[in-house]
Amino acid sequence: MAYDKFNILTSTVVPLPTENVDTDQIIPARFLKATEREGFGDNLFRDWRYDADGNPKKDFVLNDSTYSGKILLAGKNFGSGSSREHAVWALYDYGFRCVVSSFFADIFKNNCLNIGVLPVTISPEFADILFSAVEQDPLTQVEVDIDKQTITLLKTGASESFDINTYKKENMKNGFDDIDYLLNIEKEITEFAKSRS
Repeated sequence: MAYDKFNILTSTVVPLPTENVDTDQIIPARFLKATEREGFGDNLFRDWRYDADGNPKKDFVLNDSTYSGKILLAGKNFGSGSSREHAVWALYDYGFRCVVSSFFADIFKNNCLNIGVLPVTISPEFADILFSAVEQDPLTQVEVDIDKQTITLLKTGASESFDINTYKKENMKNGFDDIDYLLNIEKEITEFAKSRS
């Protein structure tokens, strides 16, 4: 399944400074029965977003109209716990195309790269700068440039570089998952196979 191409993303930011957010908090286990990737966004952070009667909790950031955007600014150690891909499906289906944190669980980070959500790891100091900027002005814009591998607070120009695997970077730029990538080079694979016979 192809995903949105990622080149330069300029967006406002949804701040979630909570640390040690695990995948069961991102998408509770009771919602993992579906096999299609659509619809998971409705249950993103379900137990934090809604009370037992299904009413939105006013104090949770996704229910606060003050904040919006395609970038989730998360606290340290985001995506720990079980390796469920559904957590990233939920983020993508909700509309997030980038998650920024000072630390990600490895499996979650890899799932992001496979599903079309760019995980950007920044220093704790830069995370504090971003959280402070968004708190002062919810309309603050952040630019994520995958070619330059930079994340920039546009209001001040403060910027940091981030790392990304070259193969995953090209896939993100083209909107490819691993299967899309293989299909895209089918001709080369066929020619190589013929040369080996």
